[in-house]
Amino acid sequence: MLKFINLKEGNYSVEYALAITEIEIESAKREGCSCIKILHGYGSHGRGGVIAVALRKQLNHWKRMGFITDFFGGDKWNIFDKDTQRILLLDKTIYNDEDMNKSNPGITIVQLIK
Repeated sequence: MLKFINLKEGNYSVEYALAITEIEIESAKREGCSCIKILHGYGSHGRGGVIAVALRKQLNHWKRMGFITDFFGGDKWNIFDKDTQRILLLDKTIYNDEDMNKSNPGITIVQLIK
């Protein structure tokens, strides 16, 4: 199951966006989700870029700590990418995601389970 977090909609501060993300990751793990798609924007209006950079830095930390399995940007979210294929093997229903194969830099995919 793919869980969706929209950090772009609320005009959140970086700290609040990271807190929401942590809570949603914990919730998704309890629900048995294989991954999360996070919409953060890519900075065309200034705000999304700051959140995207801070989010990916925090995700890298969480990966090292074992809180998440992996993450990657939406530019790799396509059926020919090895990281995407690994997630699709966990849950084939994700194949129908609307952002699949669109090279969207405004999203990040977080893999929760192996």
